[in-house]
Amino acid sequence: MKGPLTLILFALCMAGAPKPAVVPASQWGSKPQAIDAARKHVPRFITIHHAGVLWKAGDDPVKKLRALQAWGQRDKGWPDLPYHYLIAPDGRIFEGRPVVYEPETNTQYKVAGHIGVELWGDFSKQRPSKEQLESLVKLTAWLAQEHKVDLKDVGGHRDRARTECPGRDLYRYFENGSFKKWVAAAMEGGEPNVEPEAPLEGGPVEEIPKK
Repeated sequence: MKGPLTLILFALCMAGAPKPAVVPASQWGSKPQAIDAARKHVPRFITIHHAGVLWKAGDDPVKKLRALQAWGQRDKGWPDLPYHYLIAPDGRIFEGRPVVYEPETNTQYKVAGHIGVELWGDFSKQRPSKEQLESLVKLTAWLAQEHKVDLKDVGGHRDRARTECPGRDLYRYFENGSFKKWVAAAMEGGEPNVEPEAPLEGGPVEEIPKK
């Protein structure tokens, strides 16, 4: 029979954010090219992006992933997806580029040390789904815990470079502190109450379609 001290120690060991379900790159058909070993890095930041492209009803995240990877390789010379994780409107998290390699960017900032997480959609024109927000919180909590990233080093793309990314309706949760509160609660082993807020004045109003 376990004593009180044993139970307390067991609870402490179990506390923290578990790894959320992630669709492996091999499962969605990733075809990466070799990445130069010189681009390996040690993660110190987590940077959140949006795709900046409207997500339409009927869009397929797997087709989007393959198209993004092919476009980057063909037009940008990127060996793999620019982001390490990508989140679909239904909340599914897809594995992108291996975290051991720095990401890519179309903007000006030093990418070494950054874990790139992208949500599909354009959050200046549509609103992220609750499922996306919940998955983003779970993923960020686990990544921060796994790579010992301080919450002060978690931010949006616009915190790193001159850009509107990740869109005003997503970035509001960074500005008002809700996102980091949710992540902190998840890192403590809790279940944060992630709820989208009312539309901002001036929009957007419509939520991203989940199917």
